Amino acid sequence: MTAHGRNLVPMLAIGAAALVLPFLLPDYRIQLAFLWVMILFALTWDIMGGQMGYNSFGNILYFGIGMYVCAVIQRDAGFDYFPGLFIGLGAAAIFSVVIAAVLGAGLLGLRGHYFAIGTLGLGIAAGEIASGWDYIGAGSGMVTPVFPGEIGGRQTFFYFASFVLAVVTFLVLKRIYAGRFGLAINAIRDDEDKAEAMGLHTTRYKTVAWCVSAFFLGIAGGLVGNLIGFIDPRDVAFAGATYGVFMVLMAILGGKGTLWGPVIGATVFHVMQEVFWTYLLGWQRVALGLLIVVIVVFFPQGILGWVREHFPERFGIRVETATDDADAR
Repeated sequence: MTAHGRNLVPMLAIGAAALVLPFLLPDYRIQLAFLWVMILFALTWDIMGGQMGYNSFGNILYFGIGMYVCAVIQRDAGFDYFPGLFIGLGAAAIFSVVIAAVLGAGLLGLRGHYFAIGTLGLGIAAGEIASGWDYIGAGSGMVTPVFPGEIGGRQTFFYFASFVLAVVTFLVLKRIYAGRFGLAINAIRDDEDKAEAMGLHTTRYKTVAWCVSAFFLGIAGGLVGNLIGFIDPRDVAFAGATYGVFMVLMAILGGKGTLWGPVIGATVFHVMQEVFWTYLLGWQRVALGLLIVVIVVFFPQGILGWVREHFPERFGIRVETATDDADAR
């Protein structure tokens, strides 16, 4: 099978499953919608953390900004629900990109752990600001407009919206990784000083990469705010201790620096998390922590990296053996 065929088969299988799952499991539509959001989290974090080698802990900032921007426009712009939602999602994406460009000009001059620590403070600061801002509900949170459809329609609509957004994110990243942009950010990961010496404007590429993450995270924030129906500044919008950490863990779990790794990692992580919450209530965090330890110890390259190492022929990699060398002579 050609490389194109190997990529097309899993995409078609996932697409077919995604179309029928909300009807086969109607009671789990919210959890299934969050699965696509988690996949988007892992994909967008991997742009910086995997493909470029910059471990950002501040991506949750753009998710929260998008959530609030979308909700405020829906509440104050005077539109009906769906026009307000789509305008709000567009504004959320644009506003998140603008903030990423402004912050990137300063923070992306930092490297290594200095950059990681600097970004860690972004989500914390944003959560504190939102908690004291009365216009967006302050610490009491903010309620999003009521979905106008029938009971159950909200979950189904936002399930498919999240699915489409995750697919578009995957396809966009697949396209840009295959071009000059992908080569440039990989060069930054391998050796940023040499990349600069070869004439790459590294800060510009880093800023653009962060803006790409912010674009999709802003839209995801608007969708999740409406899916949940309530925005809490610390536990939902700028939840660095949960969503912010999960982004990193899921990409590492599946295999960072790859396209399919974050998808696999997010799926495994989310499914196991839901299983632990269902059957190990009270011990779910302990079980989740043990799962992470097992993966880090036994799968240091992530799930995809482990599979590639042990089954290289599945990825079209031919391993030369001593017999092959003798035959060649």
